[in-house]
Amino acid sequence: MSGIIAQNTLDNSGLIKAQAGGGAWNFIKKLTASASGDLSFVDGTSDVVLDSTYKEYVFTLNNIHPADHSTSQYIRFQGSTDGGSNYNVTMTTTYFRAEHYESGSTSGFGYVGGADQAQGTSFQRISDPIGNENDECGCAILHLFNPSSTTFVKHFIVNAQIAEYNDRSINTYCAGCFNTTSAIDAVQFKMNSGNMDAGDICLYGLTTWQV
Repeated sequence: MSGIIAQNTLDNSGLIKAQAGGGAWNFIKKLTASASGDLSFVDGTSDVVLDSTYKEYVFTLNNIHPADHSTSQYIRFQGSTDGGSNYNVTMTTTYFRAEHYESGSTSGFGYVGGADQAQGTSFQRISDPIGNENDECGCAILHLFNPSSTTFVKHFIVNAQIAEYNDRSINTYCAGCFNTTSAIDAVQFKMNSGNMDAGDICLYGLTTWQV
């Protein structure tokens, strides 16, 4: 296990020791937003690996801040089967959230039917609207399983946490699958409108072994 570090001090410092079950997270690529319309990870482009090298990939979204400071800017993603030429893969998804106001006056938990898809090809929403103040942002982690499979559909799980425009802390959960047996070889992230003013997205692959 030489080269595996117990704690990762930088998001691009190499291998990260995994928790129970063995394995290591391998840093692949970091993209930084700066008034960016989208951030795209395309296999074989700019050192991006998104193929059969790993059975599980993870995207970490850090401090995503929208440039368009309205009240409805949320993060979305889609996959591609043609190297990023088109991002319109059919997917079926679920979406629910927990919320709590800063004042402590109201809290809630429930399914959000308007945020899911049933065999849709749109970009999938993975967060609630991010606040428009300078100190507000959103973070998320997306797990994508076996994207190179040409036998099965491609499952994903997303957990996001955002500071919402109406002074709420909102934790959202989105899951589903790309309903295709074609390999997913590119993933793109963007806001529902406007640019990403700041933040970064990192891609990791999980190495596993048996003992």
